[in-house]
Amino acid sequence: MKSREALSRDAKSDLWRNTLAQIPSVFGRLVYLSSLRDPNTARYQHYGLGLVFGEDEARKALRKSHEEAFAEWLSFNLEQQQADLRLYLSDLSEDKRTVLETWQKLEPYKALLPKSAKTVERQLYLGDLTILLALLKNEYGVEDPGPDS
Repeated sequence: MKSREALSRDAKSDLWRNTLAQIPSVFGRLVYLSSLRDPNTARYQHYGLGLVFGEDEARKALRKSHEEAFAEWLSFNLEQQQADLRLYLSDLSEDKRTVLETWQKLEPYKALLPKSAKTVERQLYLGDLTILLALLKNEYGVEDPGPDS
């Protein structure tokens, strides 16, 4: 029988090999991993991973992978973040201008932070995203919303 630690590594390796490696951008991995987290409980759930490795091991692998993707994003300088964000946007089938207008109004990128993110990490992430979104909005001609939006 494998130890808990070995199972967790296996679950994380499986997640990387079969899913995360297929997502070309770190920002895309943040989007994907945060989508597997219940917004009310912050518990991660992945049916296939949970079936193979057990719910607890799957949750640990998802949480750890989310934290690592977030740390990787924060380790990028603004130029690298901008390139990664462009790569993410290029993979979307939606109109980029519509995506940026929606981000401007709803700020869904705020939900991508792992629960464990420290205040300074949250501030850095949100500050960088504010700059990057301003650049992208300018590039795609997205107008700032009026006060009644």
